Amino acid sequence: MADNSLLTSTTGRTSLVDSSIFDSKVAETSKENLFVGSTSYVEEEMPQIETRVILVQEAGKQEELLKALKEIKVPFIKMESIEEFEDLDSPEFENVFVVTDFQDSVFNDLHKTDCRIIGPPVVLNCAQKGEPLPFSCRPLYCTSMMNLVLCFTGFRKKEELVRLVTLVHHMGGVIRKDFNSKVTHLVANCTQGEKFRVAVSLGTPIMKTEWIYKAWERRNEQDFCATIDDFRNEFKVPPFQDCILSFLGFSDEEKANMEEMTEMQGGKYLPVGDERCTHLIVEENIVKELPFEPSKKLYVVKQEWFWGSIQMDARAGETMYLYEKANTPELKKSVSLLSLSTPNSNRKRRRLKETLAQLSRETDLSPFPPRKRPSAEHSLSIGSLLDISNTPDSSINYGETPKSCTKSSKNSTPIPLKQSARWQVAKELYQTESNYVNILATIIQLFQVPLEEEGQRGGPILAPEEIKTIFGSIPDIFDVHTKIKDDLEDLIVNWDESKSIGDIFLKYSKDLVKTYPPFVNFFEMSKETIIKCEKQKPRFHAFLKINQAKPECGRQSLVELLIRPVQRLPSVALLLNDLKKHTADENPDKSTLEKAIGSLKEVMTHINEDKRKTEAQKQIFDVVYEVDGCPANLLSSHRSLVQRVETISLGEHPCDRGEQVTLFLFNDCLEIARKRHKVIGTFRSPHGHTRPPASLKHIHLMPLSQIKKVLDLRETEDCHNAFALLVRPPTEQANVLLSFQMTSDDLPKENWLKMLCRHVANTICKADAENLMYTVDPESFEVNTKDMDSTLSRASRAIKKTSKKVTRAFSFSKTPKRAFRMALMTSHNSAEGRSPTSSDKHVVSRLSSTSSLAGIPSPSLVSLPSFFERRSHTLSRSTTHLI
Repeated sequence: MADNSLLTSTTGRTSLVDSSIFDSKVAETSKENLFVGSTSYVEEEMPQIETRVILVQEAGKQEELLKALKEIKVPFIKMESIEEFEDLDSPEFENVFVVTDFQDSVFNDLHKTDCRIIGPPVVLNCAQKGEPLPFSCRPLYCTSMMNLVLCFTGFRKKEELVRLVTLVHHMGGVIRKDFNSKVTHLVANCTQGEKFRVAVSLGTPIMKTEWIYKAWERRNEQDFCATIDDFRNEFKVPPFQDCILSFLGFSDEEKANMEEMTEMQGGKYLPVGDERCTHLIVEENIVKELPFEPSKKLYVVKQEWFWGSIQMDARAGETMYLYEKANTPELKKSVSLLSLSTPNSNRKRRRLKETLAQLSRETDLSPFPPRKRPSAEHSLSIGSLLDISNTPDSSINYGETPKSCTKSSKNSTPIPLKQSARWQVAKELYQTESNYVNILATIIQLFQVPLEEEGQRGGPILAPEEIKTIFGSIPDIFDVHTKIKDDLEDLIVNWDESKSIGDIFLKYSKDLVKTYPPFVNFFEMSKETIIKCEKQKPRFHAFLKINQAKPECGRQSLVELLIRPVQRLPSVALLLNDLKKHTADENPDKSTLEKAIGSLKEVMTHINEDKRKTEAQKQIFDVVYEVDGCPANLLSSHRSLVQRVETISLGEHPCDRGEQVTLFLFNDCLEIARKRHKVIGTFRSPHGHTRPPASLKHIHLMPLSQIKKVLDLRETEDCHNAFALLVRPPTEQANVLLSFQMTSDDLPKENWLKMLCRHVANTICKADAENLMYTVDPESFEVNTKDMDSTLSRASRAIKKTSKKVTRAFSFSKTPKRAFRMALMTSHNSAEGRSPTSSDKHVVSRLSSTSSLAGIPSPSLVSLPSFFERRSHTLSRSTTHLI
């Protein structure tokens, strides 16, 4: 029996987004006859029909669905069987059926009668967004593929294709038979055919059939969308699907890398010559002739096809990358057609020779002189920018620039009849500056700009944060040096011995101070980001392979190109020094050059100082991330990390004997942390970068002013490599002894103790740091390192830790106030010989609630607990002669 309790909205009537008085067929036939001017006529003549939702069987039992219909204010009724529909049908309502199972017999019956059917997720989604129910002439279960236009290729079984098309319609997608620019996704069952090639050229995502099936499995998830990157990328057709590759002319390392990349990208590989191979990848710079005659079915392509396919995340067209031998008849024919066989060939040939000779005279420095590729370690060492001990030639030997797409010089460099030494150095300065600007332009235009482009095939190669980390302030540096190069060019073109070169660099010294520190300070981070992304992101690896092989890069990697800004300022300082030597004393530029050199040194000093501060701050951040629970006030602009020492605790404080303790010495404080017994999960930053879990647990952050004495414990049979600190916390009446054993031999104990004393003396403003350290016998303080690594000692520490955990587990209160009260009342009554009164109880309650009770330190003060109650007499006798 149907539930006829009809719920109406406060407004009286509710319409759909595309609600119409016609059914779908009438709407399609009459669409061409509708005009804007007839809208009011339709509204006057045709009455508006109210929308009513009919909940079929299980849908009427879902409370969440009923609540959603009330929120969007749509009247609804419940229906248990299809027979009830005849009684409920009314011309006053347009019925929308909500069905939970689109494979049920009830669904089939409703679908045959052209009823409008939707699924529960559609109603829930509309209620969440506050939108009316959508109009759809087909059954619509969910909207996970809404606004998607799909096209299919490579399907031979009609039943499978019909099933896929039906699921797409149920999820709100649209199907197109022919591929065009409006298609958003191509579902491919093979990697051949015209549709596949057009999709690759347009950058349209090519998906597997599993994408549709998996999206249908998640149809009941309310916020799910089939185009979510993580979900969609899982079902993309990989570039080398259905491909079997072989590699010719590559080194063993390169071949192994490319074979690994082939498997990662969905392909297979076989040895060269195997008949099953579909592609032969050739290193065109090495292979001059193929070892066999390839079959017609085998694609012989250059390695650029391999890396280009990975970069665009789709199989590239082979016709653009076909390998051809250098002496093929086709190539010879094309060369002969382009040869200088015209009547004016002799004149053209002579003019070409003269042009080449002129260029060779004007450019003494080759942009990329013949050299062996420097090793990564040799070419990437930064060192100090003030180290300008290299010669000018050494800085040029790196190849000061490839050809870039920057504008060429307006005027060629004039050659005086008699070239002075000053002119020669000025010319070299201009040429190296021009080469450097070209290198920066290559970095920007060949690497940065393509990575930042929107609408990349296959999606962005790198995240914006990673691009910013890699390139930093390179564009700003490029702008400054472009101005410097233009000024030098004008000076060289209109050369005069009295022209001032120093003024140019003085003019831009402030700009150099602004632009260089951000890049130099984070160059190591930039290099690490490149290495990490190249390992983790195959598309970025392929991008680098393609661009670094271009002649503009001069066979140098991106990291090797990015080191140039670090090397440039020292090189300029050397050339200015050389220019000053060849400048006469009476020349006004002599003093200007000295100022320019001093200005450059100030810039480099500022860069080094800023770099040192940045590295110091980075070290502090590393400590904060490594130590769990580290106080936030450790981060300070004036604080720097001095030394890290690994030790073992020899006493009961600051932690149990035998615990591994790490001491971080800063210029004004000492951070004490122990090794964590249980490592917490990995930390992930908002940008997706992962950090290793914190391996240490914070114990105490101690100001160095609290260290009164540094004790060097003599070496004995029972005590080795040990030291102790006498500390006076502000809340303690006696000194606290902290004893440790150093576990690393990298830093001698004597050097560590002297370093510690020096910084303690600086903190308390004392000049005699040596008076803070005493050499004492370990027996007088009951300190020894015996059996620290024995099995019995480790077992004892494990039992102690377990007992503490058990004690904490069975403790009902962290602060046993009742126990303190009872103990205090008992001692008070025994002394007076009477029972406690109500006033006594009140006094005891007030006393126990404060932090003034003996042995209870204030939690608001960071201090070490006193443990001298058990050994106060022994320690007082041992320290009488020290204090």
